[in-house]
Amino acid sequence: MANSKISALPTATDLQGGELFAIVQGGVTKQTSLNHIDNYLIPTSLTVEPDVTVSLGDAAYQNSILIKLSWSGVNGTQVLNLPSAASSTNRIIRIISNGGYVTSTRTELTPIGSDTLDGLSGAYVINKAYEGIQVWSDGLQWFIIQKKA
Repeated sequence: MANSKISALPTATDLQGGELFAIVQGGVTKQTSLNHIDNYLIPTSLTVEPDVTVSLGDAAYQNSILIKLSWSGVNGTQVLNLPSAASSTNRIIRIISNGGYVTSTRTELTPIGSDTLDGLSGAYVINKAYEGIQVWSDGLQWFIIQKKA
């Protein structure tokens, strides 16, 4: 299979972490394994304003796994729509608010369409400084897998 196209290769089974794969580093092809890749997050900063709706399904957020919310403006509510659960199978999204949040400023994390968040169609409300939530999609619905309040 040395000259096979990638699309012609067989599908891998679940990875365990020790499998080797090729990377190019500094113009040199090297080998590594998943166990040697550092897990790091590059946050997406999102300035939050009242009466604004933001869709995490938009292309600008398709690779965002950590979203830092920074409140701007007067008191009010901002809506943050989750992407479609069907298009986000096995995706995890982490959201954290900065120190600018108070009880009269809020972000409503909302499932769209017929999607649910922990079985409910309603929003999860973030209205405290340094509040956080982590959600995961199984392809059918969103689940809250961690909260920090």
